[in-house]
Amino acid sequence: MSSKEQLINDFDPNGVGHQGNIFGLPFGAEDAEVVLLPVPWEVTVSYNAGTSDGPEAILNASTQVDLFVKGINNAWRMGIAMTHIPKEIIQENNKYRSLAIKYIKALEEGKTSDRNPELKVIPKSINEISEKLNIYVKSEAEKYLKKGKLVGVVGGDHSTPLGLIRALNEKYSSFGILQFDAHADLREAYEGFKYSHASIMYNALHCENLTKLVQVGVRDCCEQEMEIVKNSKGRIVTFFDEEIKEASFHGTTWKKMCETIVNQLPEQVYISFDIDGLDPKYCPNTGTPVPGGLGYDEAVFLIKVVVASGKKIIGFDLNEVAPGDSEWDGNVGARLLYVLCNWMGVSQKKLVLE
Repeated sequence: MSSKEQLINDFDPNGVGHQGNIFGLPFGAEDAEVVLLPVPWEVTVSYNAGTSDGPEAILNASTQVDLFVKGINNAWRMGIAMTHIPKEIIQENNKYRSLAIKYIKALEEGKTSDRNPELKVIPKSINEISEKLNIYVKSEAEKYLKKGKLVGVVGGDHSTPLGLIRALNEKYSSFGILQFDAHADLREAYEGFKYSHASIMYNALHCENLTKLVQVGVRDCCEQEMEIVKNSKGRIVTFFDEEIKEASFHGTTWKKMCETIVNQLPEQVYISFDIDGLDPKYCPNTGTPVPGGLGYDEAVFLIKVVVASGKKIIGFDLNEVAPGDSEWDGNVGARLLYVLCNWMGVSQKKLVLE
């Protein structure tokens, strides 16, 4: 009997879970099919802070998630594990976050680097440390991808998954990104930060094997970003929240809309899920909340339609979960994370539908 079989036999999915393990499951990274990389990073956050606490909040809330999944046979047996939350990243985040706050405050006060030479140093330093973070995430992702694991990133702010996206770019000759988000995240070096949370998709588009970016729920963007979409020659397709809602007012069902969205995606799909893509009632403490957005069930249904279409989910990230003073955001984040893991498993035939 393998170690994983033994773990399954010894575990009671109806009982108390293993404290300190994601969803209370008994698996480690070597036994699990899905490995989650926590990245507690939010150096370039430009509004509310707290997303660096997201991985821990999700981990703590995850043991409250019941393991039964309607429609999937023994989902928990696939095995999901989260690696340890790296303390050194937390320390670096706190150090460079204080510098970013100083720099952003100076910009808001109208100060320029011409009159304040020290302002030139801060973005350079932050860009360098952010690239080191990208290299770390890519290295960790590659380590598990080479072992045949499915990998997801749990942020942190939305800048955190770039390393994983780069790793998948080297693994797959062609793939697309399905982005759930209130924002387009196509800004170039926002506020001087090359790896800003507002620039993740701008940076991801430098991956030559990324053939399609499909954005859903966008409702806050700038003119520069819309020019990038317009000039992308169809590489970027944006389903604005306003258009989705107006279509529903005219009788278009969410099922039909989801089919339209999924038809834009290639066979290999990476899901990038910024929690602010949801209605803020599900994520009131997120970094940059925007009125409107998808319902939780609407987002889950869209993920299911991706899988039902026969497309494969090759990886994902979940980010911008900020706990604030309540457990609600972490609770929603944990449940959404379980959905992402399990339906990726179904798409990869690691799990079987009932």
